[in-house]
Amino acid sequence: MVRSDARENRARILAAAREALATDSSTSINQIAQRAGVGSGTLYRNFPTRESLVLAVYQDEVARITSAVPDLLAQMPPLEALRHWTTDLVEAMRRKHGLGDALGPGAHQAISEHSYGPVIAAITELLDAGKRDGSIRPDADPGDFLQLTGALWRAATGPEDRAPHMLALILDGLRTNRVGTAHATAPAQ
Repeated sequence: MVRSDARENRARILAAAREALATDSSTSINQIAQRAGVGSGTLYRNFPTRESLVLAVYQDEVARITSAVPDLLAQMPPLEALRHWTTDLVEAMRRKHGLGDALGPGAHQAISEHSYGPVIAAITELLDAGKRDGSIRPDADPGDFLQLTGALWRAATGPEDRAPHMLALILDGLRTNRVGTAHATAPAQ
């Protein structure tokens, strides 16, 4: 069992690393320890390498994002919950891509492997809620949604962030009350 002060140190280190690395991906481990108010030995006991720290930041972020689904669904209709959740995911993925220089190829693979299942499960929960209330078309697929939203965190952010507009188009395609459907046939020639 981990002592409460050790849990608090780990949480402070993760928070300091998330903030520091989002600002500057070359921030040193010692600077992160200083920001967290812990010694470098404490940081290295928790995260023996820079890569292990960055991976833990990502895993913590994925856990935070995926665990937000039940609260979002309790507060708003499924399509609106999906919009909020996806916007949060896009911001997290933009931060992840900004930290790419801090990670080797193996770490990028590990992030994808560890985050895919929880992210798909969260998307499934959101889509299923919309299917149950009739706001989301029954053939909406979590894998397809994740593929489509992958373009959002690569979308241009300046001079205007294109991601919100692109997300609106994706969500409109999920609605059951759309004018056209994916199954409509082309007009005869």
